[in-house]
Amino acid sequence: MDIPKTPDRFDRAELAALLDGRWAAIRAEVREALAGTDLPPGDHLDTEAHRALTLEQLHLLAKSGIPEIGFPVAQGGRGDVGGSVVSLEMLAGNLSLMVKAGVQWGLFGGAVHALGTERHHERYLPAIMNVDLPGCFAMTETGHGSDVQHLRTTAVYDPDSEEFVVHTPHESARKEYIGNAARDGRLAVVFAQLITGGERHGVHALLVPLRDGAGEPMPGVHLSDCGRKGGLNGVDNGRISFDQVRVPREALLNRYGDVAPDGTYRSPIESTGKRFFTMLGTLIRGRISVAGTAGSAAKLALEIALRYGSVRRQFDRPGASEETAVLDYLGHQRKLLPALARSYALHFAQEQLVETLAEVQDSGDERARRELESRAAGLKAVTTWHATSTIQTAREACGGAGYLAENQLPQLKADTDVFTTFEGDNTVLLQLVAKGLLTGYKDQFEELGTVGMARFVADQFVGAVIERTAAKSLVQRLVDAAQRDDEGSVFDRGWQLRLFDDREQHVLDGLARRLRRATGKDADPFEVFNAAQDHVLRAARVHVDRVVLEAFVAGIERCRDAETARLLDRVCDLHVLSSIEEDRGWFLEHERITPRRAKAVTEAVNGLCRELRPHAVELVEAFGIPRQWLTAPIATGAEAARQEAQREHDLASS
Repeated sequence: MDIPKTPDRFDRAELAALLDGRWAAIRAEVREALAGTDLPPGDHLDTEAHRALTLEQLHLLAKSGIPEIGFPVAQGGRGDVGGSVVSLEMLAGNLSLMVKAGVQWGLFGGAVHALGTERHHERYLPAIMNVDLPGCFAMTETGHGSDVQHLRTTAVYDPDSEEFVVHTPHESARKEYIGNAARDGRLAVVFAQLITGGERHGVHALLVPLRDGAGEPMPGVHLSDCGRKGGLNGVDNGRISFDQVRVPREALLNRYGDVAPDGTYRSPIESTGKRFFTMLGTLIRGRISVAGTAGSAAKLALEIALRYGSVRRQFDRPGASEETAVLDYLGHQRKLLPALARSYALHFAQEQLVETLAEVQDSGDERARRELESRAAGLKAVTTWHATSTIQTAREACGGAGYLAENQLPQLKADTDVFTTFEGDNTVLLQLVAKGLLTGYKDQFEELGTVGMARFVADQFVGAVIERTAAKSLVQRLVDAAQRDDEGSVFDRGWQLRLFDDREQHVLDGLARRLRRATGKDADPFEVFNAAQDHVLRAARVHVDRVVLEAFVAGIERCRDAETARLLDRVCDLHVLSSIEEDRGWFLEHERITPRRAKAVTEAVNGLCRELRPHAVELVEAFGIPRQWLTAPIATGAEAARQEAQREHDLASS
């Protein structure tokens, strides 16, 4: 097989600019701010010292001006929601600080901004931005994590005092794992079932004080510490319960629902379910930020492992004067280079997602917002799983050195592990994606769980649709031009796109047929859905795979330098073909490829690994991870060795 050649040289500045994308100026600003501010991780400290350091660093970050990016101009911000997400991605080397910042400015501040009105913005946002008012985002409960719609905390309105009474009716309604609750938080956005005049109006958010000026719990507020965790120990996660805590009527974040002094409830959105999902949708940037930061953590792990693999030598090579660099072995390349290629694909998909967030966040286009929520759910799931897998692979690729704390990989692994379950459990998120793929659901506002899905499929004629998400005309043109037989090149981009299209359509059609059984007279919708849950998750996963590939193709199309684009073409080939290789059982079982074509795919993956090996370190450097975060001796020492080797090569050449 003729493997397309990668260019010997390419425009590194063009590649870096392409990866920085629309928010290149924000990325440059954050890199500069971090270069002038020392923010080392405190993972070597005890819990209390680590938390104190992280809070101190949060104040330093506030002084840099970075938090202002995403807040309204009227309150001293810059009004750039996309830029605020990108800025958080840049903190991947100190994930306790990133999560603390995400809680303070993304979740707590973001909820006040998105769900509150002018009175809340003016009173609270400036103090939130400069951390004079540390806060919490109190949504998750002991008994309800993913099923937010059925939280048990109540907020009952008392018209005589014009107050809400916030209460935890039993232990399973206790707020659990709440960032900033154990130590630093003074005010919380509390999600509770709103009740007026005995009538329930669904989940709403209220501002509830947690501590007084001396740091003591407010009357009726019970706080406890979650203690040490598997990672992120600079974040003070805690538990909160409320015993008939009274807050004024104005504490209700009332953008989507308000209560008059006499207890009359009013909302611009009549449907309780629709109102709930609209409120939840405004908070989507937290989920998008988790995806972006997980992707950045994977890139940092890859940079450490690739730098080390390029200079670490093992075993003699006949005729050579020195041992072989481990990255020259195909087995080592296969560990790291497909993961690098997937990081590129997910990077372009994340960039596209953030652009969509910036465009539709405050728009009235309900369908576009639903699609944003679905895509954010899918990318968060896939990217966090990718980070977990990639960091473990990088650790193994570095052998015993990768297990040393000084080389960062163990802490990266520990700190990102929870990413697969916070800001949405990945399995639940993929169910949300699958629902969005079924015709008719875009106009429904049902529950996130299995019961809601079962009710939906029982009431609908379920079909499946595929919609393009990026570079629509280009992708469709490539698909239409693809060779239709099994003899064409596996490097034909149109064939690759069509294969992903075909897989998604087949899986969705099969899922629709299975779920139609729920409409039968004697069918139990819940049992029908539950029995098809593996199929539901599969449909979501292959959909996300197709969306990510299209984003990569669109990214390459934006590249202005031909040689750089040619290099990216090879990276994209490696991403696609290694993905096909991973799922070749399905492609063979469903006769989408022949055994001969399957062997050709494996041969192509091997060839691409060899072709891309000389550029591996440069490719991962192009992501522009701030240099403050690269502290592993096996990486920094590798870079020094690489530079020395380059100098020797240049001297010999001259």
